[in-house]
Amino acid sequence: MPAQPTPAMTARFAGRATPRDYALLDALHTHRVLTTRQAAALFFGDPHSRRARTRLLQLHRLGAVDRFRPHTATGSAPWHWVLAPVGAHALAHRRGVPFARLRWRHDHALAIAHSTRLAHTTGTTDCLVAFTRAARATPGAALETWWGEARCAAEWGRHIRPDAYLRWRQDGTVVDAFVEYDTGTEPLDRVAAKLPGYAALAHTSAITTPLLVITTGPIREENLAERLASAAPAVVPTWLTTVARLDAPGPAAAVWRPASAPDRHLLAALAPAEDEDP
Repeated sequence: MPAQPTPAMTARFAGRATPRDYALLDALHTHRVLTTRQAAALFFGDPHSRRARTRLLQLHRLGAVDRFRPHTATGSAPWHWVLAPVGAHALAHRRGVPFARLRWRHDHALAIAHSTRLAHTTGTTDCLVAFTRAARATPGAALETWWGEARCAAEWGRHIRPDAYLRWRQDGTVVDAFVEYDTGTEPLDRVAAKLPGYAALAHTSAITTPLLVITTGPIREENLAERLASAAPAVVPTWLTTVARLDAPGPAAAVWRPASAPDRHLLAALAPAEDEDP
């Protein structure tokens, strides 16, 4: 596939592209990579959708997306999808911006296949999928905002670099929260060292924003809770859960525990009190 698609290639794609296709391309540009299950869950409503697999293959043949499978010690990894040249140029046209504004290069898009951060990137997107599915399944709920790492860095990089920021609305309650996805590879002290930045932002903005820490399993969660209980400032309400709990019963349920206690709370209950002042 040439780095600069021919007019015939882009015209061929334009004649077959749907609004959902463009939304998928936009997500690939934003999140860098999606697995088949993630794309299926986000855009077809079912992580096992056969229609999703079929459409991804069609987009691949049109040059809109590329794919790779990371090496695994056993078995085979799922297909991972990234933006390809036809898709990138189509996305720029769709947004009505010069192609250079995308800041996209084909070699950079494929480089995620070799990145040590691939598992972290796809794990963070798994969190987005969990919140999206929970919003669809929870009456009166909506995931109104999800900003990824790059958008967060542009907004708050002076103080913090969370993996995501979200806004969850449920029955009139609004929860704004930062998300840290923990793969279990960082030393506990390094995770705790992020908290002063969140505290500094809370003082600067005069806004108390919960921090949601999502980690790999119950042992890591317990160890993190013990370490963060003594490190989390009062202006940084810190809540933890595991990947398994995020998958089921899901983030809207009572899966969030404070660092200082084992009891679990609903997501909608994590909104700071209106009169809380950092």
